[in-house]
Amino acid sequence: MVKNDQPEKANIPQCVGIIMDGNRRWAKKRGLPTLEGHRKGYRKLKEISLWCKKIDVHHIIVYAFSTENWNRSEKEIDYLMDLFRNLVFKEMSWLKEENMRIKFVGQIERLASDMQKGIKKLEKETEEGLCTLYVAVSYGGRAEILSAVKKISREKTPEEIESMKEQDFSKYLWTKDMPDPDLIIRTSGEKRLSNFLSWQAVYSELFFPKVCWPSFTKKEFMEIVEKYKERKRRKGG
Repeated sequence: MVKNDQPEKANIPQCVGIIMDGNRRWAKKRGLPTLEGHRKGYRKLKEISLWCKKIDVHHIIVYAFSTENWNRSEKEIDYLMDLFRNLVFKEMSWLKEENMRIKFVGQIERLASDMQKGIKKLEKETEEGLCTLYVAVSYGGRAEILSAVKKISREKTPEEIESMKEQDFSKYLWTKDMPDPDLIIRTSGEKRLSNFLSWQAVYSELFFPKVCWPSFTKKEFMEIVEKYKERKRRKGG
């Protein structure tokens, strides 16, 4: 049972991953433009960041734009990029006020040059925040692993590669500063990870609520946290 929207501190996940799925379906069901679903989804991202912070989740990573999303219509991509611009250029005050740190992970080099500069500035300005929001943009788990392999091959000798351990490899991932997610939530009822955190999610607890992302509520989130606390995480042991 959740009491006063504040679960006991024991076994609170330290890192939560979220696949924010169902924006377009949410809009379609309501006879609204697809873009309105994305706008609502953006607002929900800000809400859940605060829910996580309130219960002492220190790391949140959201799947905001996948490597495959570049195949969507130009109109939809442009709108999503406008939402990212809003996050990068207009949310610094909010992030600082909420003591939030932000990091962007993915193929950042594929974004417009002003976006890349804005991201660096925003990350620098919020680096003292106590709760970190990782935004996965132009992100794919396989692309991340391939990028790490290429970087290792450039920087390491064959002998050094031979002696590498898993934790050494993790340092070359885009998410190198982030702990592996204890819990991953995918909204909309789809039961797959769709190239999200392929390396990091091997022992994550998975939850697939049927509700579309813009309709996801604090009550549903807190219930998932309580269910997570009941699971036995043996990690192969």
